[in-house]
Amino acid sequence: MLKASNLSGLKGIRHGFFTRRGGVSGDGNMGGLNCGFGSDDHPENITENRRLALERLGAKNSKLVTAYQVHSARSVSVDTPWVREDAPEADAMASEKPNVALGILTADCAPVLFADGAARIIGAAHAGWKGARSGILESCVQEMVALGATPGNISAAVGPCIAQVSYEVGPEFHRDFIDDDKANEGFFVTSSKDNHYLFDLTGYVEKRLAKLNLASVEGLGMDTCADPERFYSYRRCTLNGGKDFGRLLSAIVLENETNTRGVAFDSANWHPFIRYLMVFAPGGDVGQKTAVCVGSVNSQVAVDLLEENSVQPSGHLLDFG
Repeated sequence: MLKASNLSGLKGIRHGFFTRRGGVSGDGNMGGLNCGFGSDDHPENITENRRLALERLGAKNSKLVTAYQVHSARSVSVDTPWVREDAPEADAMASEKPNVALGILTADCAPVLFADGAARIIGAAHAGWKGARSGILESCVQEMVALGATPGNISAAVGPCIAQVSYEVGPEFHRDFIDDDKANEGFFVTSSKDNHYLFDLTGYVEKRLAKLNLASVEGLGMDTCADPERFYSYRRCTLNGGKDFGRLLSAIVLENETNTRGVAFDSANWHPFIRYLMVFAPGGDVGQKTAVCVGSVNSQVAVDLLEENSVQPSGHLLDFG
């Protein structure tokens, strides 16, 4: 799992750009951590791969949501996780809800993860050339702002995608981008093939993000097409005569927030017979927390549940049952 430094420093937010390594899918173009139900892989493999990804993200109690991606400029706000069959047609999502992991599936397109650490609002976008050109990045930021984010507080990270050296395009593709803006010429270099060009998708995405005046934009700078050991690639598969390929997952999630009034967990994660209250240790050291268990329950059950929510009891578990 790969991470961006500008998102890694945000408290209470976990993210990851997953490679194909470490999954249960078989050999070939889908082998490894294939997380796309749109492939011909066995559904049980994909379900298990998604579970493994959430576990590695440190968010095994979260619900992963992915949209039905159609290379559009449509963003949606996520309040409640949906089942796969009800996934909306969209290419970006935003949320302010903890334990809802926003997932983007790619195999050469650019996955972009967003976060406003101050407002605790996250976003995720699927930015292929078509979606980026039609405004999916701007749409995602607008969706976040509608939830309360501030553009100047939003950090964005562009994950692994097809690099310019691997992305040959025809004259019509080049002409359409130049018609949009003559400055787009800077994202093309001539190819060895007559009247063809190499397109810099990462650079184009980063430029559009830069125009939004965000807090920071970081690109990982890895080529999915040129690295079959780590990444799936639609173009590589097609050039090699393949018919199907795996999908890489990129995900971001808000952790539960422990506030100063002592609320430790979302009620949906509470054990049916106990309640937990987080209180600060004497002296006001917020780094030391005491877990108070109200109700009759085995202490180890309480410890297990605390650790599942990334809270270390550290010997301060008090059982008042």
